[in-house]
Amino acid sequence: MASIDVAIPNFQYGRYLRNCVQSVLSQGVEDLRVLIIDNASTDNSVEVAEQLEAEDGRVSLVRHRRNLGHHASFNEAIDWAQSDCFLLLCADDVLTTGALSRALSVMEQDKTINLAFANRAALTLPQPGARRTDVGAKWDVMPGRILLDRFCRTALCSVVGCSAVVRTAAQKRVGYYRTSLDHTDDFELFMRLAMLDGSIAETGTPQVFLRSHDEARSVVVRRNRSLQIRKYEAAFTSFFAHEGRHLPDADALQRLARRSLASRAYWSGVSHLCRGDFANASGLFRYAVERSRSTAFVPPVDYLFRHERALERAAVALADGLQRLHLAKRTG
Repeated sequence: MASIDVAIPNFQYGRYLRNCVQSVLSQGVEDLRVLIIDNASTDNSVEVAEQLEAEDGRVSLVRHRRNLGHHASFNEAIDWAQSDCFLLLCADDVLTTGALSRALSVMEQDKTINLAFANRAALTLPQPGARRTDVGAKWDVMPGRILLDRFCRTALCSVVGCSAVVRTAAQKRVGYYRTSLDHTDDFELFMRLAMLDGSIAETGTPQVFLRSHDEARSVVVRRNRSLQIRKYEAAFTSFFAHEGRHLPDADALQRLARRSLASRAYWSGVSHLCRGDFANASGLFRYAVERSRSTAFVPPVDYLFRHERALERAAVALADGLQRLHLAKRTG
């Protein structure tokens, strides 16, 4: 099996750190290194990291004396990586049983694969000693360009970030996370990986459990959906201003991405309106009309057919809205 380096940037997540690291060490991968990069935490993070380092020779700790920001940790990890493959794992998340062996196995079988990822996350925290789930995981291997086209067609990132195992040579080739992007830096980097010659491998088997809590970096954009859309727009703008501009159909792809952003905002606005979330709905509709005035008069129905799960999500939102209306009539 291929070797892998797993970097775990950490800030104030001492309460989660041990579970995270142990989920990596228990993967059954022989050639494995783990680097904890602590960004000047003031909780018990360093104490936990030092204990883990003492307990297992595969674990190392780098301690920043001052907070350098998360991008410094991400990019330091890229410099550190030297094994066949590389994974950047957030300290508050946990790998599912067999996640690394699944990804490394498919990447070992097909040397053209630059990126192996899951498009879904686990809904419940994996239990220690759980049965291995390597057998039965289905991987779809496809040219990277298909993933890039999907990103532009849907204006969504279908890659669960902390599940993304990258071939280290490909990671070094595309370079660092861009410091100008605070919430969609990983999405922009995945676009750079997708435009490389080679393949990507995608599975619907969850590779990671993403812990949801109020201190998470993503909580700001989860609460403000129009802000989230604008962050995606910034990622597309950055990509097409740099590496993406060299694509032969760059202009057409960028126009598609812009149209998809407006359409996504419109239908997300409809979804939030059905749920009674008028603040988010208003911001989303405003963004959609700003970027595509026609959405004020004609719903962008074509987007529903470009996005594989849009109809499913729309049905759920409509059912939720009808239920709310029914309850309002009963209580009124």
